[in-house]
Amino acid sequence: MNEKRSAVDGRQTSAAPHASESAAAPEAAGPTEAAAGAADRTAKHRAGGGPGALGVPRARNGSGRRARGGRGGGTGRGPGRGTKAAIGRALAAVAIVLLWLGVAGVGGPTFGKLDEVQSNDQASFLPASAEATRALEWQDRFRDSSTIPAVVVVESESALDPASLAPAVDGLGAVAAVNGDIVGPIPSEDGNAVQLIVPLDSGADVEAAVAEMRALLAGSVPAGAMPYVTGPAGFTADLVEAFSGIDGILLGVALAAVLVILLLVYRSLLLPITVLFTSVAALCAAILAVFYMAKAGWISLDGQSQGILSILVIGAATDYALLYVARFREALSHGEHRFTAVATAMRKSAEPILASAGTVTVGLLCLVFSDLNSNKALGPIAASGIVFSVLAALTLLPALLGLFGRAAFWPFIPKTVPVSEEPSGLWARVASFVGRRPRPVWIATTLLLAAGCLGLTQLQASGVPQSELVLGETQSATGQDVLAEHFDAGSGSPAYAVVAAEDGEALLETVRGVEGVGSAYLQAEDGGPALTAADQSAGTDAQAGPPPGVGTGPDAGAAPADRPAQEIEGRVLISITLEDAADSAAAADTVLALRDVVHAGTPDGLVGGVSATALDTNTTAKADLVKIIPLVLTAILLILMLLLRSVLAPVLLIATTLLSYGTAMGVSAWVFDGVFGFPGADPSVPLFGFVFLVALGVDYNIFLMTRVREEALKHGTRDGIRRGLAVTGGVITSAGVVLAATFAALGVIPIMFLVQLGFIVAFGVLLDTLVVRTLLVPALAHDIGRRIWWPSRLGREDAGAPSAPAPGPSEDAREREAVRA
Repeated sequence: MNEKRSAVDGRQTSAAPHASESAAAPEAAGPTEAAAGAADRTAKHRAGGGPGALGVPRARNGSGRRARGGRGGGTGRGPGRGTKAAIGRALAAVAIVLLWLGVAGVGGPTFGKLDEVQSNDQASFLPASAEATRALEWQDRFRDSSTIPAVVVVESESALDPASLAPAVDGLGAVAAVNGDIVGPIPSEDGNAVQLIVPLDSGADVEAAVAEMRALLAGSVPAGAMPYVTGPAGFTADLVEAFSGIDGILLGVALAAVLVILLLVYRSLLLPITVLFTSVAALCAAILAVFYMAKAGWISLDGQSQGILSILVIGAATDYALLYVARFREALSHGEHRFTAVATAMRKSAEPILASAGTVTVGLLCLVFSDLNSNKALGPIAASGIVFSVLAALTLLPALLGLFGRAAFWPFIPKTVPVSEEPSGLWARVASFVGRRPRPVWIATTLLLAAGCLGLTQLQASGVPQSELVLGETQSATGQDVLAEHFDAGSGSPAYAVVAAEDGEALLETVRGVEGVGSAYLQAEDGGPALTAADQSAGTDAQAGPPPGVGTGPDAGAAPADRPAQEIEGRVLISITLEDAADSAAAADTVLALRDVVHAGTPDGLVGGVSATALDTNTTAKADLVKIIPLVLTAILLILMLLLRSVLAPVLLIATTLLSYGTAMGVSAWVFDGVFGFPGADPSVPLFGFVFLVALGVDYNIFLMTRVREEALKHGTRDGIRRGLAVTGGVITSAGVVLAATFAALGVIPIMFLVQLGFIVAFGVLLDTLVVRTLLVPALAHDIGRRIWWPSRLGREDAGAPSAPAPGPSEDAREREAVRA
């Protein structure tokens, strides 16, 4: 009987597993096969497997093996049970797909509504405690309406008569968004330029209003003159226009790049579309959630957060899908039925996918501790994207693959092959190379990465002028240059000081003496300049600059003989025009000097305005960098310890990821300065780069080390490292290339911040994928050996193993014995 059972077992091993997917009736068999079948039935009966409930023997395939239920056959528990189960699984899959189609149908149109809840006003992202924010609250109390100034400057090569601009002034006054009186025209000292300050309602469509003004000016200025609309309104309009490509161009480029990569990876038509549909469905769900969070006032949404969300969801969802598909394909190749393969793939891929999503989500949520509202908002915005990415990858994708089965891979349908004990191919050779020379590999790799970190000395992340935020030539940036050439560059974007009324006149004289101040005046009741005692004794109001929103004509801003300063709750407002552009580093230095003199005169005095807002934003962003980085590292380290059941391995993974981040930032600094010629970087760029690179970089180490641990439990640590790298190399590399391509797509949006972030993350992800995960981590782990799992049981030697090396079993063999013990 044992011999017969052995014969049956031998046939089961050599037979193609794919045959188990059929539930065909038993075929006619020869004497040997009949004997084997009888022996198999006897053995199964003794094991409790006997005939079905109706006494009908279980169906067998041509190899003598019991057919699995599912595709037209029974399960052995009764006729039709397998068919009913298969129909039930198919109906459940259809229900899941329909549910996601409904989510996509509702979330898709929401893309166009995000403008309703979006704000790109820099002041709205400052914390309430910032001095510029508190000054803005007082500034609003000193004016009747909320306006945003548009600065119009008209330049000519010859002398320009202000009276010739009367038609332009009349036309601008008819623009619906104008809220208040137009200041000007104000001629320059050289006579070749004229300035107008047009107050626009901040609640209006600023982009449309500025576009209308530009079109009107183009046809109403004198021949040979060139008009520009700049200032806060002009910069806002150009920034909004630059972000207008997020919904269409950015998403289209990202999806096209991912589609091309998936076609190359799978050489299939249906599977890439399936994966892309999963990613788009996840994005639609995330957009829907973000829209309602912003509408409820829980978060502050801006254009850059929207762009990052789209890219992150497409890249992350595709990455998770690649890992799941790899396990699904592996299960199919081992002969499993499509729904059984779905379950197997879920069981083997869920842990690393959930751990990966967990690290990214927790890392992003650390941003809620930021003091900068834009950073704080990005945390839940991006985290919601990751949550929906993993939900789609573990629900929608399995449902689709269960319905499609092997057809998803057409025309290169996976063939049923015996389970291979030894990995082969390119990545198997790479793994063998690392295993033969681990120490030279990790030393050389570490030195190479350390050299890249030297570029950090070139990183200038102290902020960039507002005129440089939009790449390429814009009318607002050109107009700012023209304005600085003929007037005080800060015209139209003044600084403000809120001081005690009794200190007002004294502080006004002190403020006028600060280096970098072009003019200053105390604000009167109508918003114009008040006439102080010093001005009366001097017999002039030369220091009084034109206030936005008050008066028309060339004499606007002139002070009558008796104009007292406006006083609210014992406070007065000083309007200060700076000599330098409001968004320049020189203007920020002037604001610091102004705060010194104002605080000395009035301890609770405040200095605000456009320049102060930019200064406080940069200062807060730098403080966030110091605060958020330790939080992210601690959170991810704890997750890795729980996942890998080790202390040493997570510490090494974090250390290698930090080294990779330093290299990515260093190389990026060289590229930004030497290749692109960028003037600097926003202080948030290093922080966002850190959060994305550390969280996403650890992802690939998670994918690798979870598989290494799985293999180490069966084959020992060093052999497990070799096998883990060999079997995960292809899919992790594909995932890294996909994520890098999606972030690189940010380069199509002409916003310096997004271009820089896209380059940093794309380069860093490729570095993590091709160098850190391929060479550095495996080489370090191989060199350390089983101690990499300390203090878990897998990292301890068998108590009975010899203390010194001796002839006999290899270290890996002893390691496996220790695990079994």
